[in-house]
Amino acid sequence: MHAPHPPLVAILRGLDIASAEDVGQALFDAGFRILEVPLNRPGALECIRLLSAMAPADALVGAGTVLRTADVDAVKAAGGKLIVSPNCNPEVIRHSAASGLYSAPGIATPSEAFAALDAGAHALKIFPAEQVGTTGLKALLSVLPSGTPIWPVGGITPESMAAWVKVGATGFGIGGQLYAPGTPADQVKTRAAGFVAAWKACQPG
Repeated sequence: MHAPHPPLVAILRGLDIASAEDVGQALFDAGFRILEVPLNRPGALECIRLLSAMAPADALVGAGTVLRTADVDAVKAAGGKLIVSPNCNPEVIRHSAASGLYSAPGIATPSEAFAALDAGAHALKIFPAEQVGTTGLKALLSVLPSGTPIWPVGGITPESMAAWVKVGATGFGIGGQLYAPGTPADQVKTRAAGFVAAWKACQPG
């Protein structure tokens, strides 16, 4: 199972139901195809339901901060297809994969990375990215299976993406630099376009 391109995840922490569709449309218009609504805020499942209903066919909409298998079932029932966690919980990963959802758990060590892959994870979220750093990621990638999707998350800016891509990052999760509660949709679109342009500038050829 492959993630859509560009492999940039918009982390919409604190998204409210009233602005969900406008923010979602702004992101889709700017070229984003992966949207994550963390579950640790009110209204998250309803936002996922709204975004999933309006998403382009090639998009992946789902949840972040997924900590339990019951959360996985609730996200699937809302139409979500993406399960992102801050941690490596093999039970949640296995349940996500068995449910036909895209699993991207958080890892920060080789032990967590291999446990996640063994459980069926489709991509590995490097979290917190600032703690692992580009040097740590380069070392981690030297032992991981070739082609493993790696998404640093935490403090990512358009300016910092190139250094991560250089050591092997294949995508990113982007939160507060892209969206915070109350950010107008047009501002989200402008920021999102900046991230998409920076991603394209990092790619060979």
